[in-house]
Amino acid sequence: MTPVAITMMIIAMLTVWGGLALAMWNLARHPEDEDELPGPDEMPHEL
Repeated sequence: MTPVAITMMIIAMLTVWGGLALAMWNLARHPEDEDELPGPDEMPHEL
């Protein structure tokens, strides 16, 4: 692999895994309350 390909692979991996880590950190700081989630009757029906 060329150095350019390795650099792009590292950037892509950091983007994916960094986004996952930030999403988990955000959910840990601000968890979703089950009371605020819509119930089964309030959910939109799929076609």
